[in-house]
Amino acid sequence: MAEEYESVELVGDETVRNLAGAAVLAALTAALAQLSIPIPSVGVPFSLQPFGPFFAGLLLGPLWGGFAMALYLAAGTAGAPVFSNGAAGIGHFAGRTGGFLVGFALSAVVVGAVAHRGTEARPLSELSTAVELLAVFAGLAVVYAVGVPWMAEVLGISVGAAAGIMAPFAVPDVVKVFVTVAVVEGGAVALRE
Repeated sequence: MAEEYESVELVGDETVRNLAGAAVLAALTAALAQLSIPIPSVGVPFSLQPFGPFFAGLLLGPLWGGFAMALYLAAGTAGAPVFSNGAAGIGHFAGRTGGFLVGFALSAVVVGAVAHRGTEARPLSELSTAVELLAVFAGLAVVYAVGVPWMAEVLGISVGAAAGIMAPFAVPDVVKVFVTVAVVEGGAVALRE
């Protein structure tokens, strides 16, 4: 006796693409976090980790970009060694860099919202270079706005003193903004060709 089965679409193709993109960007952020140089005098490593939320916001928009960073943080909280220098665990949030981790998730949302002008991701071809730069600079500002006061609280110092600790990272982080936009724009051009 032959039986007929009907295919039921549980989730749409767009949702599957977004979930896959979020997983890839969470994994990319974890890989970039391992490319870090410990700076003992500061207690904060120089890392390529900020590229993760910047890419997530630009490529996936605010909702899925934020979800990608939430996946990354959940993996680290659960014990996967995905934070800089292979760190992991919920206790990492109690340290001087915990605020920067939280800032990464918020940064992806802000980058996506500014770049895509709302909650839905638009095609990259509709985004101008100026808007992408503005979005990533806004995301970087969020990382610092959350991370620096958090560091000050953990260390028991003033926000100004914490900002002084982070000052050497400013120029490399600005370079990361321009590199992020160049990579995204270069990738978008390559995909169109």
